[in-house]
Amino acid sequence: MIVSASRRTDIPAFYSQWLLNRLEEGFVCVRNPMNRNQVSRIRLNRETVDCLVLWTKNPEPIIPLLPRLDAMGFPYYFQFTLTAYGKDLEPGLPEKSRLAAAFREISRRLGKNRVVWRYDPVICSGEWTIPRHLEEFGHLAEQLQGAADTCVVSFLDRYRKIEKKLDQLGLRPPDSREREEFLREAARMAAAAGMALETCSEEGDYSSLGVRQGSCISGKRIEEITGRKVTASKDKTQRPSCGCLKSVDIGMYDTCAHGCVYCYASRSREVIEKNMGLARPDSPFLSGEGNGREKVTERDMSSVLGEKIR
Repeated sequence: MIVSASRRTDIPAFYSQWLLNRLEEGFVCVRNPMNRNQVSRIRLNRETVDCLVLWTKNPEPIIPLLPRLDAMGFPYYFQFTLTAYGKDLEPGLPEKSRLAAAFREISRRLGKNRVVWRYDPVICSGEWTIPRHLEEFGHLAEQLQGAADTCVVSFLDRYRKIEKKLDQLGLRPPDSREREEFLREAARMAAAAGMALETCSEEGDYSSLGVRQGSCISGKRIEEITGRKVTASKDKTQRPSCGCLKSVDIGMYDTCAHGCVYCYASRSREVIEKNMGLARPDSPFLSGEGNGREKVTERDMSSVLGEKIR
């Protein structure tokens, strides 16, 4: 199985010690987001975990632990979101120069095929125009030149739970003209920095602009990392325009303290603080413990790796 850690929260930033403890102990308990008393017990060992996808906006806490992770033998790579937004939109993140340095450090350790740059999401406002985005994107591409082979771009989604907040702040997705303008120039800048530009979960065909449709959980990338054919099917639980392969997410909503105003995975600061206060590095759950009333199901996940690639 492919393990996603995680679309729901930033495990490398806040729960890296917990993650390594789970991998060493060989299992994790994940609550159903729609029903807390439905729990999946997922085996985490070299026979069940084909690849680990680490999603983060700040990998600094996990970098010192990478030798320990490497020693376990799990194939893994990073999806690293790095934008140019400031504290008004991403209040909990360090300075972007520090994060760019962390990106380069991971690439130096692992190789540029194991850390994907995400410029995500592209947001428009009175301050954030497309020319401003392109200027900032170009600066970041220069800083990451030689450290990544791919940049993934997506545009702001107006999820129902954040619509009111977005309207209050005057934030909106780019329109079709703005999208084409951004992608055309960003593709040129990315190419100059040695990167391919891909879209994530976007319905438009931008191949004429030099932009390909991408997949964050990518069979091609996992094949490059593992040297084995990948037999996983498309993830039907994601949006139709998403090209990701099927994976198992071990994260939990409402457990990230970055405070990004456009985030769909967080309800309120109070809920987040409560959940993070219940987190323990030695617990099988990311936050809290079992209450004895859960229905625990052993999740049967077989390998999706096939024959070796010659």
